Amino acid sequence: MNLVIDVGNTVVKAGIFEKRDLVLSGEFATRPRKELDEWGILLSSWIAESGREIKISKAMISSVVSSVVSPLKKAIEKYFRVSAFEVEAEKVGIPLLCDNPGEVGADRIANVVAAAELYELPAIVIDFGTATTFDVISEKGEYLGGVIAPGVRTAMESLAEKAEALFPVEFKKPASVIGKNTKDGLGAGLFYGWLGGVREIIRGIKRELGKEVKVIATGGMGILLGEECAEIDEVDPVLTLEGLNLMIEKWPDRSPG
Repeated sequence: MNLVIDVGNTVVKAGIFEKRDLVLSGEFATRPRKELDEWGILLSSWIAESGREIKISKAMISSVVSSVVSPLKKAIEKYFRVSAFEVEAEKVGIPLLCDNPGEVGADRIANVVAAAELYELPAIVIDFGTATTFDVISEKGEYLGGVIAPGVRTAMESLAEKAEALFPVEFKKPASVIGKNTKDGLGAGLFYGWLGGVREIIRGIKRELGKEVKVIATGGMGILLGEECAEIDEVDPVLTLEGLNLMIEKWPDRSPG
C-alpha cells in the first residue's frame, strides 16, 4: 500500500491507498515540531488504531514546511522500512508553464496532477488552506499558473492581531449580512468577503481563458464555500492526497529521489 503525506503550515494530512482506493486518512498538527520517533510513533499508532492490516510499500511526501521533512522521512524509513520520496517539479510529468517551476508548492503540484487525471479539463483547483491558492490547468493538461491569497483563518487572525478591539470568529454563513454586533459583523465580513473574492477570481480566470472551466475545491473551507459558490463545480477534500498517490502509481519509474 502507498503512504502519502501532505505537510501544510497548519496540518499534516496523511492517507494510505491500495492502488487508487483511499483506505485510511488522518490529520495531525504540523506544530509543535516533532522529532523522528514522535512522527514514527504517531503514524504507527494511527495505522494500528484503524484495525486494518496495512503494509506500506511506497511513500511520497509533499511539504511547504522544510523543517518537518527530514524527521518525517527518517521516521518513515525507520518505522516502515521504505524510502519516502519528495515531490520534484521536473519529475511529475506535467508541463509547468510558469516563470519558475521550482517556486510552485509541492501541494499545488499534487493538486494539478490529480485534477488533470480525474476531472474534465481545462480546470481551476482552489485549495483553501493557510493560503488560498488557485491553480489553472489547460485543456492539454498543462499548468498555466495561478493566484495566491491569504487563507481564511490567516486573514482573520491577522485582523484580530492588528486591531485591539477585534477577535477571531468562526467561518460560517451568517444569518444576516448586516451584523448587529461586532461578532456578527466580523462573521458577515469574513464570509461574504471571501465568497465574493473567490467568485471574482474564478470569473477573472475564465475571462482570460475565454472558455468555460471546471472548478474543483479542496482544503478546509472547500465544503462550505462549495455549497455557497455556484462557480465551484466539485469539492474533493482529498485531492492533494490523490495527486500524491497518482505520482506513485502512474509514474513509478519517475519516482522522485
